[in-house]
Amino acid sequence: MLEQSRTPVVVRATDPILQNGVHMALRTRQEVWLVDEENASPESVALVVTDRFDDRAGQLLRTLQCRGFTRVVLIAGELEDTEILTAVEGGVCAVARRSETTPDVLVRLVKAAAAGEGALPPDLLGRLLNRVSRLQRHVLEPRGLHLAGITNRETEVLRLVANGLSTKEIADKLCYSQRTVKSILHDVTNRFQLRNRSHAVAYALREGLI
Repeated sequence: MLEQSRTPVVVRATDPILQNGVHMALRTRQEVWLVDEENASPESVALVVTDRFDDRAGQLLRTLQCRGFTRVVLIAGELEDTEILTAVEGGVCAVARRSETTPDVLVRLVKAAAAGEGALPPDLLGRLLNRVSRLQRHVLEPRGLHLAGITNRETEVLRLVANGLSTKEIADKLCYSQRTVKSILHDVTNRFQLRNRSHAVAYALREGLI
């Protein structure tokens, strides 16, 4: 029963000293259960520790991603903003600096990852949000795009569908042909693997796109 209440954790590091240090910090914690990769379940959290987010760390993340780990925590000595983006692309959902990481912090991050949540140091999160904001303003908006991968035109069509307008009414209102409206809806449903226009509207509402 005890093991069932603990979060299974796989510890991987770019250096054996780092790996042994994290094992020592966690082995007495009742909240987690240290396992090796061969015995890891889909619910396991992968805890990656490195001094620098270098090629070795990136390769380690890619290996874990290929092996099906979807809950990854990264502890790094130093992290640049661009490295955080690369880490997130590599499956990382929680990040902390080594200098700020205590056993309590490790457990908190593991639990957050196990629950499907994310965590970043406040200063890194602020800078990351600023980068995303600049991307939206200077790159996407001039091209009529949003971060969610949906255009202003698609947003307009989905909003009118949500209001109950028919294809003809939408075409008349936006000065499009009915064929164009159908093509827009077809593109959206295909891109996000949605079943039909109702599903597309439900998805857009849930994601806050309309």
